[in-house]
Amino acid sequence: MSESSDQAQFLKANPFTESLIAKLQRHPKRVVFTDGEDERVLRVAAQMVKEEVGIPILLGDKARILSLAEDHGIGLDFVKVLEPEKAGDFEIFCEFLQRTEHIRGIEITNAAEILRQPAYFGAMMIQYGQADGLVGGNISFPASIFRSLLHLVKPVPTVPRVFSVAILFAPHLAHFGREGVLFLADCGFNEDLSSEQLAAIAIETGQLARVYFGRRPRVALLSHSTKGSASTSSGREVQAATEIARQRVNPEEVDIDGELQADAALDPLASEIKLPNAKFKQAADVLVFPNLDAANITLKLLTHVGGARSYGQFILGLTRPAAQVSRTMDAEGIYGTALAVGVEAIKYHEIYPEGEA
Repeated sequence: MSESSDQAQFLKANPFTESLIAKLQRHPKRVVFTDGEDERVLRVAAQMVKEEVGIPILLGDKARILSLAEDHGIGLDFVKVLEPEKAGDFEIFCEFLQRTEHIRGIEITNAAEILRQPAYFGAMMIQYGQADGLVGGNISFPASIFRSLLHLVKPVPTVPRVFSVAILFAPHLAHFGREGVLFLADCGFNEDLSSEQLAAIAIETGQLARVYFGRRPRVALLSHSTKGSASTSSGREVQAATEIARQRVNPEEVDIDGELQADAALDPLASEIKLPNAKFKQAADVLVFPNLDAANITLKLLTHVGGARSYGQFILGLTRPAAQVSRTMDAEGIYGTALAVGVEAIKYHEIYPEGEA
């Protein structure tokens, strides 16, 4: 099979990515890839240009990236390739970093050493408007991506903790959301969450889902019990989070429900049995988990056993969009993640036009 037919095959759009492509063709965005020395990323970048959905920016050793592209017959026309230390903004970013740390009461002498790392340079790019969104982790460890973003990108003051959201697509699975898409939170950051934090995660993830679906999403806060069927402290925490979220969100924009077992949240028949007096509810679009173990285990089971397509861990609670992808994710998954980050950037530019909260 030729390289061009390979490219077309592995990046064949599905209903989820098709909707993202349509939005980005109207509003293309600049997406920086911190791990640019990767054949998968080169293919994604070429496809972004072909579909006219944005400008890809690849960080890494320029000679290696160009050589890798040539070896695999991948064209990089209109793809920007940057070596952090040789970039025009490098010295300015070093000054910004020193100034920011000085304000925090920290004097640093190794700003250049820090910003030579692509993850940190990429975080500076999105914070200071040189890119609209960031994707990383396909080569590096997740911790390096998380650290750079938490360190350099301004947080949203109304969100008590930064958290992550996984977007999954599995139209072959029964009751997998209304359109074969589910948003799962928090799958990567916070071990234990208070009712206030759970409420904030439910609201923010619901608003994110609303951007993608273009309609009011249903958010379910999950527990081992449904509406007090097992009275425990963790269940009561989820009940409290549900009430807090309902008080703070416009019900016309996001539908909040909890505390619910997973079957009651996703299967209308199970919901009818467990909640006989409730009005008919469609399958939830967003699942908010009570702790990190439950969320991450569910994510791994759905992807590795259920065959769900994962589109990265989106980092929410920051004023710029970013996503961490796994080192095992294929090119199609990275492409879908980049598209989703670009669509997220459309909304972020409306809310934070200058990156200010």
